[in-house]
Amino acid sequence: MIKIYEKATMKNEDIFIRSTSSPDICDIVADIIYNVRKNGDTAIKEYAKKFDKCDLDSLEVTPEEIEEAWNQVDAEFIAVMERAKENIVFYHKHQKREGFRLEKEDGIILGQKILPVQRAGLYVPGGTAAYPSSVLMNALPAKIAGVDEIIMTTPPNAEGKVNPIILCAAKIAGVDRIFKMGGAQAIAALAYGTESVPKVDKIVGPGNAFVAEAKKQVFGIVNIDMIAGPSEILIVADSTCDPVKVAADMLSQAEHDKMASSVLVTDSRELADKVSVELERQLDLLPRVEIARTSIDNNGKIIICQSIDECIDIANDIAPEHLEICVDEPIPYLDRIRNAGSVFLGKNTPEALGDYFAGTNHTLPTGGTARFSSPLSVDDFVKKYSYTYYTDTALQKVAEDIEYFAEREGLSAHARSVTVRKK
Repeated sequence: MIKIYEKATMKNEDIFIRSTSSPDICDIVADIIYNVRKNGDTAIKEYAKKFDKCDLDSLEVTPEEIEEAWNQVDAEFIAVMERAKENIVFYHKHQKREGFRLEKEDGIILGQKILPVQRAGLYVPGGTAAYPSSVLMNALPAKIAGVDEIIMTTPPNAEGKVNPIILCAAKIAGVDRIFKMGGAQAIAALAYGTESVPKVDKIVGPGNAFVAEAKKQVFGIVNIDMIAGPSEILIVADSTCDPVKVAADMLSQAEHDKMASSVLVTDSRELADKVSVELERQLDLLPRVEIARTSIDNNGKIIICQSIDECIDIANDIAPEHLEICVDEPIPYLDRIRNAGSVFLGKNTPEALGDYFAGTNHTLPTGGTARFSSPLSVDDFVKKYSYTYYTDTALQKVAEDIEYFAEREGLSAHARSVTVRKK
């Protein structure tokens, strides 16, 4: 049964649950990364046998396997993924930015170049469910950015095969190469490279606690998108909302995993009570009832406030991954939202729209990190460098200022590099 709180009596630590890696996970992941660095493909195949219960002759998915998968998946689902791709591309193409060039007096030129990374690595989880949507959401922004090569990894099944719908999504999204490997070992292979797996410049994509910890440990050797934690949804709803719909939206995240967090913040005690009852009714209808019930019982919350404005304040404090504003006129509240991964406005905009179809990205900051980070975007697959050009005349005008600055910092060689150019 979900817990119901009165905001006035809550302690700060009751508002949200933050997850951290255990020391055991840190040590296990460090050992896996070391083994992959040392033994390459051999280590990957050993982990496939240990964790995925399969013997792999080759790590890479062949074109024949992709074609076989394409023929296995029903045409209707392929068409749906194609339509989702159109929406994702439509949204993300507006994120693409150009560099700039500035010209000042005396022939000075300043500028910035924006370039795609050369090779991106995409991790697609396996486990309790297959997520072709994650393939589209992570690969398509990379394609729009102009990344030269997209490398995808995903765990194989016991027969050494990859889920056909994952392969179809990869083909639709334009993934260049696919490897059968999961877990921390896949992250290590992408970061350091093996005999078969090329080293990448950026790793993106969600995963379990071991994957998240591996991304944390290889950061600096390679760039990463974010350290993704369990799924979250926070719904701000007033008394006019339908408890059936609110409960359904909360369960849309609870079914992800047992650590997922579903929170309702409302100004209506009546709605809170009805949603609590409705959650129990709908839980029994779910195929993933065990996962969803554990999530609701352990991490679910209903918080009752004095006003919708107070509800918005709590949402900003929590900084949820997904935020639904379920009121009749949601747009005026948009300017008050400071911290959220993705915001869904109105009673007809369930979070599932963002997961699959609307076009906004579903790889989002979790665990309160929306306070300082953003959804995955085209920006994640580009890098920038600045450039400067000074004429002799321009340098002579500022030479003394540079010399003085450098000497005040005690860096006389810096000053001398200007002095030798003075006339």
